[in-house]
Amino acid sequence: MMPRCCILVLVWAITVFLSQCSKGTTDAPVDSGPWLCQPAPRCGNKIYNPSEQCCYDDAILSLEQTRRCGSNCTFWPCFELCCPESFGPSRSFL
Repeated sequence: MMPRCCILVLVWAITVFLSQCSKGTTDAPVDSGPWLCQPAPRCGNKIYNPSEQCCYDDAILSLEQTRRCGSNCTFWPCFELCCPESFGPSRSFL
């Protein structure tokens, strides 16, 4: 008959062996730090945050910035193009 400590060691070894064999491999990173699922948006060679900024004419602008277009039109470059009214009445846009 086996001593009690040998039986406990045998049970422990079998448990460790089975737990190691049952682990599947995953493609998830082991590190718990932040990681990107897709490339960060860039404006030229600079990274910007699209929830706070936009890229306009190779410059990073905040979303609330405005620009002048023509003599009497202000527009938000992050959300719209230059105002069509600034081109005069002769041009039509679809």
